[in-house]
This record gives sequence, structure tokens and C-alpha cells, in this order.
Amino acid sequence: MTAERPEVAAAACPPASIVIVGAGQAGGWAAQTLRKEGYAGPIVLVGDELHPPHERPPLSKAVLAGTASADSLRLMPQQAFDALDLDWRCGAQAQRIDRQARQVLLADGLALPYDRLILCTGGRARTLAVPGSESVAPHTLRSIEDAQRLAPALAPGRSVVVIGGGWIGLEVAATARQRGAAVTVVETQARLCERSVPAEISAYLLALHQAQGARVLLGAGVSAFARHVDGRSEVRLADGRALACDAIVLGVGMVPNDALAREAGLECDGGVLVDARCRTSDPHILAAGDVAVSANPWAGRRLRLESWQNAQEQGIAAARSALDLPVDYQPLPWFWSDQYGMNLQIYGVPRPAHRVVRRGDTESGSFALFYLAGNVIEAAMGPNAARDLRFARRLMEQRKPVDAERLADPQTPMSRL
Repeated sequence: MTAERPEVAAAACPPASIVIVGAGQAGGWAAQTLRKEGYAGPIVLVGDELHPPHERPPLSKAVLAGTASADSLRLMPQQAFDALDLDWRCGAQAQRIDRQARQVLLADGLALPYDRLILCTGGRARTLAVPGSESVAPHTLRSIEDAQRLAPALAPGRSVVVIGGGWIGLEVAATARQRGAAVTVVETQARLCERSVPAEISAYLLALHQAQGARVLLGAGVSAFARHVDGRSEVRLADGRALACDAIVLGVGMVPNDALAREAGLECDGGVLVDARCRTSDPHILAAGDVAVSANPWAGRRLRLESWQNAQEQGIAAARSALDLPVDYQPLPWFWSDQYGMNLQIYGVPRPAHRVVRRGDTESGSFALFYLAGNVIEAAMGPNAARDLRFARRLMEQRKPVDAERLADPQTPMSRL
């Protein structure tokens, strides 16, 4: 698929009707934006969850810890949501897209006509197909209901095995430890978050979790789950070890919900392919959020961005594109994770060819790594370095050259660069 799309002629009038499939963060922001831009036509918002549009990052942190309620996740107060005047179809499942008739068919048989369709179908938690999965029923964390089911298992004196040393797994592990549960993290790779951070950051995360009393097993594969007669669970590892626990949590990634698009004949590749205007291979259908894949200049390749930032900003971009407003969505990837009070942020996508410049030291608990092409920063990351990274983001977006020696010197304020 190329990045180009057939141009849609400027509309003489607004779209007759707009359907948004997916009522999470991307879908919620798309609906808000349509009204903000003056669209007064009918908007149907279809979501398989029972909750109004909400944010998901707090699920693994404040909600799981019991310090925030489900209502606090809402994108907007109920009054503001009502003011959008949406035809909100909560708990509804979109079953098929009829592109020729321009209709979305729901599982209950209802057909929703559209002039523009925005797919914000997100993703679902990946599972493990190992023996014993059916009897043990491991926890996953993707929805409010998931968090509510998991929370009681993280009480003091309980034991939890977290499968997966990526971001969700580590955030759940941190929350469980802070609540007083015993935690073992099982990761099949040689280091934590191996696919997204360099070895130095992986080592920092490992030391952080170990210092908080979590047990971390690296290079450990899972062969089976089992249920004990006393009601406890057991995780059996490929090397023969067995880990008894009160709960098992899977944090092994996300699967994009692109089946609806694929079955409709839209171009997909690990998600729904879109251009910089958020258009799919059908110019009347757009996609945004965790399900969308697009060429990203910061990475030099296609990316599917699973982040709070992208869900919001691409939802906004897709709504504007649906109204034929100017859109050129090529975001600088931004991701963060909070664990044990530590905040790690990542901007851009590091590449092997980059020159790495370090600022600060690991022992201080606050440092940053900058990835340069020539003398231009193209990616940056680090724990507890939010201020430096905010300035780095400006330098990246401006493509402003920097002096590597001054960049590495913590005594030189980033603002002077």
C-alpha cells in the first residue's frame, strides 16, 4: 500500500451521517471533535463496553491500586457527554461493514448507514495457548471490568505471578507490590522491555523492581498452568520450575481488533493501514488509535502506536479528516510509564545507526539518553527526566542541531540548547 489515497472532492455539504465504531479514547475524541468543528449531523457511537468513552492508562495504576474510581476515567463529565447529542450504542457489537451500501451491521441485526465511518476498534489483550489456561483463567488487563476482577487478588499477603516483562506487566507488578502482594515477573526474553528500550534502561527497570521486593525471572518460558485442590494456581516453566500463586496475570501484549476491517476488504497489516489523513484504502472509511497502522517519519517505517497520546490525537485527526478539513497526521511517538513513583518517558524511535549521548547517571535515579543523527536529536528517553525530555521534544520537532558535549553536561540547562 502506498501512502497516497484517492482525493475526496471537497464536500458541498457536511457528511450526511457519521458512524464511529469503538467508544474508547480515540472514538470519544473523534466524537467531541466532530461537534467542536461544527458538525451538526447525526453521529452514531458504537461501543462493545458499557462505559462512556474513557482513558485506559490508570487501569494498571490508580484504579488497580484502589485510589481512583472507574468514573474518574471518563473523558468528560456526563453533562458534556450528553451535550454531544450522540446516538450512543453501548454494549453493541459491530459485526460487518457493507462498503457498497455504506452500512455497519450490528450483531442484533440493526443496519447503521454512514457517509463516513471511523474505526476506533482498539485491541484486546493477547492470551497464551498453553495447557491449563481454561481451568486457571489467567487475568488480563484491558477494561474496567478486568481491573475490578483483578484488584482483590492484589491484597496484602496474596501472591501474584505476572507473565510478561513489558509495560503492562511491570505496571501491574509495581501496583501489586505497593499494595503488599508478593510478585514474581516471568519474562521469556533476556531482559525487560527488550523490544522497546536499550539494555541500559532494561537494567534500570530490573534493579528498580528487585529493590522493591519483586522477583524477576528472565529467559523463562511458560509451559503450562495448573489448578491446585486448595484453589491456588500454578505456573509451570519450561525448565521444570513451578510457581504457586493466588493469581496469574498475563501482560504479553495486545492484538489489534482489525477483523471487521479485514473482512470488509480494507488493507491491513498488523492493524488497519491508513495514510496521513487517517484514511483507509476506502476513502469513506477512516481509522484511529490502537488499531491504526501508518508510515511514521520518526521511525522510518510503519507503526501502530499503542499510547494515550496517539489515541487522543489520531482520534481528533480522523474526525477532522472525515469533515474534509486539512489533516497531516505524522506524530512524534511519545510514551510513558509510571512504576513505584518512577516516571519513564520515551520520545521517538531509537535506531541502531543513532549516536547515543547520555545525560546524568543511573545512580541518581534520573538520567536521559539521546539518540542523534549527526547533530540532530531523533529520539530520547529516560527515567525521572521529564523536564529535560520536554526540551528535547522541542529540539526534535524543530530539527535544531545541538552540541553533543553540552547536551551531555547536566550543568548545562536544556533550555540553553
